[in-house]
Amino acid sequence: MMLLLLLLLWNTLGVGSQRIPGLRKNGSCVCRVNSTMWTFPAVKFESVLEEVDTCQDSLGLMQTQVVLSRQRLPQMKAQVEEVWKRLQPHLYLQHQGLYTELDLRQLEHELQQLETHIRELHQQLNNTHTHTLYKQVDKLRSDVIRMQTSDSVNMKTVREKLRLLKNNMESCKSIPKDYRGVDSYCLKGLIQNISDPVTTKVVPHGKSYISGSWGKQAQMGSKVQKNLYWVQPLLSSHIWTNMLRVYHTYQDLMSSSNYRDFTITSSYSDRSTVEGPGSVLYGEALYYNCYRSADICRYDLNTQQVHRVTLPGAGFNNKFPYCYYDCRLNSDVDVEADETGLWALYATVGNHGNLQASRLVWDAEAKTLNVTQTWRTRLFKKAASNAFMACGVLYATRYVDEHREEVFYAFDTATGREDNSLALPLEKIAKGVSSVSYNPTDRKIYMYNDGYLLAYQAHY
Repeated sequence: MMLLLLLLLWNTLGVGSQRIPGLRKNGSCVCRVNSTMWTFPAVKFESVLEEVDTCQDSLGLMQTQVVLSRQRLPQMKAQVEEVWKRLQPHLYLQHQGLYTELDLRQLEHELQQLETHIRELHQQLNNTHTHTLYKQVDKLRSDVIRMQTSDSVNMKTVREKLRLLKNNMESCKSIPKDYRGVDSYCLKGLIQNISDPVTTKVVPHGKSYISGSWGKQAQMGSKVQKNLYWVQPLLSSHIWTNMLRVYHTYQDLMSSSNYRDFTITSSYSDRSTVEGPGSVLYGEALYYNCYRSADICRYDLNTQQVHRVTLPGAGFNNKFPYCYYDCRLNSDVDVEADETGLWALYATVGNHGNLQASRLVWDAEAKTLNVTQTWRTRLFKKAASNAFMACGVLYATRYVDEHREEVFYAFDTATGREDNSLALPLEKIAKGVSSVSYNPTDRKIYMYNDGYLLAYQAHY
């Protein structure tokens, strides 16, 4: 480019011109052309050269960008094709609205079942609550009819109404007569305060067993097993165990003496092996999640027999574990006990992975374990580090830091009300928490904290 400019200047001056060069202080060059003085514009020439260099840099940058764009185009094309592939199943929404005919039929089926249950409940109770449920289900049916003729009602809204109606119906069902009656502290409402740890002990098997559960026998009114304490670390891969250690008294637990070990199964892969840190000792039986299943097992300490029941639709094998900060392996199904009885806490795909609580009842005559009632919450199970039941209320915890958890959520099965404004601290020794359980016999909360056993006093 510089050579071209010099040639142009040479032609401008003329090939046969006589040049007498001279240099001025300002950098210009003085020449005499045909006895005429002419000043060469050196400063402007340098300015033009700088602009040429700038243009060359810009051109080089644009060429680099073009090369990079050509390299990225195949990647961008692949991404667009992938997004398009994912959108294909939902293209029907362009002409079929927010839901399909199949969705409506499923919703209609659920509504019919709900109407049947409410009708049976009304025949048994015939009170203002059942009348209210009747009105609500009629309104919901009108919404479904509107959905069949237009897209003016959102499917998500209707399903939320259906969930609330089912919870209200469960609350109206027959509940034990002593519910919130014998224990008047339950009438005070939610837990107001939780003490600092009143018990601190390393797991008797060694603190390398970071996952497990422990506590006190949780059945109220049980005289035979009243003072039993138990510890159950997960001995295989922090996921499974076939052992249970039971202490006769609190003093025996603290001194790690006078205990009995129960062998539940012959191996860690037996179908009745304990999976996950969600066990509870209730009366003369241990309740827990069975090996690689959505089943609750009941192991009788006296007969060593195992009975089981399936939780409909429950996620298992790390589908919906407790998480929040760090997921606890195979904590999908959690068995809890409170003043009202036994509970199973878990999540299902049908409830979008949200926590739900089911009542468990052992029929001693028929020798069967049954799921009698289920409540659905709107709390995503993986958004909680653990959960427990107390006075018919589901409480959930979350990670705060390495030395503190907090109870942040409550769902009352008696009213269906949710409260996510709680902030009740739980001090801990180690970072991870595998189980948190409430015991109605002493109103204490028991935590298995990465190889440490902690207990707290709950205050209403």
